[in-house]
Amino acid sequence: MASRHQPAPPPVPEHHHPRRTSVMTLRRFTSGLVAAGAALALVACSGNTTSTTTAAGAASVGTVATAATSGAVSGDLATRLADNTESHAQADDASYDAATAVTVTLADGASTANGDGVTISGNTVTITTKGTYVLSGSLTNGQVVVNSSVEGKVRLVLNGATITNPSGAALVVTAADEAVVVLADGTTNTLTDGTGYDTTATDSPNAALFSMADLTIGGSGTLVVHGRTADGIATKDGLVILGGTITVDAVDDGIRGKDYIDVQGGTVSVTAGQDGLKSTNETDDSVGWIAVSTGSVTLTAGDDGIHAEGDLAIAGGTVTVAKSAEGIEGANIAISGGIVSITASDDGVNVSGGTSGQTQGGGGGGGMQDDGSLLGISGGTVIVNSSGDGLDSNGSTEITGGLIVVSGPSANNNGALDSNGGINVTGGTLIAAGSSGMAESPDATSTQGWLAATLTQSVAAGKTISIVSGDTVIASYTTLRTVSSVVFTSSAIQKGQTYDIYVGGSLAGEASGTYSAGGSISGASKLSTVTAGVATRGGGMGRP
Repeated sequence: MASRHQPAPPPVPEHHHPRRTSVMTLRRFTSGLVAAGAALALVACSGNTTSTTTAAGAASVGTVATAATSGAVSGDLATRLADNTESHAQADDASYDAATAVTVTLADGASTANGDGVTISGNTVTITTKGTYVLSGSLTNGQVVVNSSVEGKVRLVLNGATITNPSGAALVVTAADEAVVVLADGTTNTLTDGTGYDTTATDSPNAALFSMADLTIGGSGTLVVHGRTADGIATKDGLVILGGTITVDAVDDGIRGKDYIDVQGGTVSVTAGQDGLKSTNETDDSVGWIAVSTGSVTLTAGDDGIHAEGDLAIAGGTVTVAKSAEGIEGANIAISGGIVSITASDDGVNVSGGTSGQTQGGGGGGGMQDDGSLLGISGGTVIVNSSGDGLDSNGSTEITGGLIVVSGPSANNNGALDSNGGINVTGGTLIAAGSSGMAESPDATSTQGWLAATLTQSVAAGKTISIVSGDTVIASYTTLRTVSSVVFTSSAIQKGQTYDIYVGGSLAGEASGTYSAGGSISGASKLSTVTAGVATRGGGMGRP
């Protein structure tokens, strides 16, 4: 497949993420999110090796991105995603025949290769054509370059390779039909770029591992990346992660795929000064998406944990945003499986696919314009701890399944729930606690029962709130900060019935974060009585 080279977008000021101005007037996620989870449950990842062939990847890697999204949407968006969101990777991308591979031994001033397709000039090793190349050894002041103008994959097997370049990228793909990095089983490989080199020219490398072509990373070994000037791993096209243990620290963004990032396996850990995972093709609204279908992703970020200029789909695996300003952000977000845990100093989940002239961001719903985007949750577990809005959609929110626990803000200028186009609940379990000033309730038209309580007094951090029907404790939640409102919905809530809110009890049974079904109210006191289906009177009431 030919690479889709495009000029880099203009520089973006720190902490500012502009949105495209002509996309998604009809983007609506539906309850078909369940289908996405079912489809992706079939995807498997393997890291098996033999003496001649190494393989690590998903069973159907070329279609995972489509499965993660097309089953989750309808109408115009489904058609567009089906046409445009299939990733470049193939099932055998991380497989190779060691007997036919070219062996490259890296050494300062003495690098060697035992076959064709490699040129060596000082400490610069250049791969010039398609094929498989096994790299081992070390360069303390050098670079590996891929510059292939022929059709076909360039496969680099890192077999205990350490590359440091004080003046630029350590590994750079300037031209290739497609580049594949395979992490050999049992090996640790390290890429480190320099500090303060010039990245201002168009298409200048700005990462320790930089690619102008589609890039796939697989295998079962370990890759450690130090991005000391800007990004850790960056590609101007798409990036697929099939496997391996990948650890990245970066001054700017941890891992960036301009067209997309598709995580289909492996263990990924990122520490970044700005965004953890980022895809921001601002000139083509068919890309800029991020998908996670399996594997483990842990992110510590100075700005967004995950930032997708297009859609963000999580259908499986584990995604942990340990620290961020905003946890995860996308034009639309679909969560149909997996475990998602977010800690954010601002919004936890932020959906903003708006067009120019439409109001974005801000506090609770009620007066804000629906920009046509959608947050859809149909499965999995989502745990949010945010000082800003917990779930924030500039469009609407659809909850059809899953378990969602939101520990929202204490300040009244934000809310645990904030959805400009309303919140429709037809299934799943949601508990959201936070301030009452901008508190928002589900829509009255939601088919699943819900309750919303503005508490008669604030509940301090560390206290357990219990929802009780008669003598039965339906749910319990332990606060992480002072709260004055709580929203709860599950199949146990019946519209029109009254429920008591107690404080001072305890969780019981198996807990998810700070929530458990059931609990104990021994020693607790009753705080409020609420009627299911009656909206909270905060700054962002539920829609009629």
